Amino acid sequence: MDIDDLPKNAANYTALTPLWFLERAATVHPTRNSLIHGSRRYTWQQTYHRCRRFASALSNYSIGPGNTVAVIAPNIPALYEAHFGIPMAGAVLNPVNIRLNASTVAFLLGHCSAAAVIVDQESFSLAEEALKIWSEKAKTFRPPLLIVIGDENCDPKSLRYAVGKGAIDYEDFLEGGDPEYAWKPPEDEWQSISLGYTSGTTASPKGVVLNHRGAYIMSLSGALIWGMTEGAVYLWTLPMFHCNGWCYTWTLAALCGTNICLRQVTAKAVYEAIAKYKVTHFCAAPVVLNTIINAPPEETILPLPHVVHVNTAGAAPPPSVLSGMSERGFRVTHTYGLSETYGPSVYCAWKPEWESLPPERQAQLNARQGVRYIGLENLEVVNTKTMQPVPADGKTVGEIVMRGNSVMKGYLKNPKANEETFANGWFHSGDLAVKHPDGYIEIKDRSKDIIISGAENISSVEVENALYSHPAILEAAVVARADEKWGESPCAFVTLKSGVDNSNQQRISEDILKFCKAKMPAYWVPKSFVFGPLPKTATGKIQKHLLRAKAKEMGPVKMSKL
Repeated sequence: MDIDDLPKNAANYTALTPLWFLERAATVHPTRNSLIHGSRRYTWQQTYHRCRRFASALSNYSIGPGNTVAVIAPNIPALYEAHFGIPMAGAVLNPVNIRLNASTVAFLLGHCSAAAVIVDQESFSLAEEALKIWSEKAKTFRPPLLIVIGDENCDPKSLRYAVGKGAIDYEDFLEGGDPEYAWKPPEDEWQSISLGYTSGTTASPKGVVLNHRGAYIMSLSGALIWGMTEGAVYLWTLPMFHCNGWCYTWTLAALCGTNICLRQVTAKAVYEAIAKYKVTHFCAAPVVLNTIINAPPEETILPLPHVVHVNTAGAAPPPSVLSGMSERGFRVTHTYGLSETYGPSVYCAWKPEWESLPPERQAQLNARQGVRYIGLENLEVVNTKTMQPVPADGKTVGEIVMRGNSVMKGYLKNPKANEETFANGWFHSGDLAVKHPDGYIEIKDRSKDIIISGAENISSVEVENALYSHPAILEAAVVARADEKWGESPCAFVTLKSGVDNSNQQRISEDILKFCKAKMPAYWVPKSFVFGPLPKTATGKIQKHLLRAKAKEMGPVKMSKL
């Protein structure tokens, strides 16, 4: 019971959605730069008009509520516009990882029944092959609307090829829309806004469904915990297709900031953007930070002209990387999360009392995953059998579980997975951690054999399945091995079939490597191979813990000096 019986009405209640941030930015700062990409610049008013054209053009093709629109693109303005234009039409955005292979993309498009596919010109061949696979495997196939995004920074041949194949040029598509289109916010904030797929850590990738409410809360929560202020200048090093750029796509509109698009991430490009555009913030996986601190002097601009705030996640950053960034003038915030929690939802909140500690100790403390975001109501490390919190002793290992508005709606068309992941009223992360006496959590292991390479999740099972299809391989097991460049990379332990000449293991390795490159995304391909019998239990189960120990003994994969 409440103290009153006052009802909600049109004057005092509306569904939460980040779409309003764009309308406000266009009103408050219409002439401020919203997006910069090479020689192209847009103001917030122009971006608002372009997104309304986007929504209008989709509606002209009867694409709206109940439909999904896939976008296959790197960090370019069109992908940013898709975060507003597609949900403004009532449809759901599906940003696709451009590093996936065609068969995986075909699965995603078919699983979500994409009504439209919008693809960057350099990824058009990927989309074309994926659509072909989808059409051949589907019982009924209705070709989606196909739109190609041109980019002046790319070879025009691929754009001409795509248009010649019947794809609509993205700019022509927008021209068919109304810049004054009267878009409508969702009637229910539980309505889906985005669909992102996990990296195939089970037999097939799972579709993570996010809603308008969660996107609204997390886009503001991310700004608050990071100390972002109005007018921030944000460099897009983190792919927008990763958890909607950790919701910072919407955050930048809320702050009326400026988005600097970076098609290809290099240390030189990062330093140049900081100097040229006065970048204040960017997000990156530890592998990118490692590239930045190890860049040759001629590719850096040091000392930095100002403090630059960096948000890192995807894998635990080594303390040496954190201290290296700090020495160069970057202020790093370490975060942790999953696709299922709108990206990062836990962060290592910096405490003033740490300032007096030695740099090495500061880096050790900052390498922990930390405490919950403002927008996450409950975070706990629990005993998986009793579901009771583990003691905050920094030693007892339990599973990280979460509960609150920053947890996904669920997996698309996957009731079994939803039942498992939401068991006992918590979202189960699958990550194992300890809780320290100060309440900060720290990941110690993973309950599944996930390999995190350059912030990308790799399923050891799927890599093993591909290896098993090689004609010379009898058995295979894949575990993570430390990697100086990528943090972790797949290490394959292989038993060859009898009769196979194993006198030249270098030649066999090269043959398997070539085979893998044709079967899986490049970042899944094992970086190292070990030949010989696999250790097994009495029941025949491969003892992966022994293989992990062997991989650890081997030391990290060395970074090339070339």
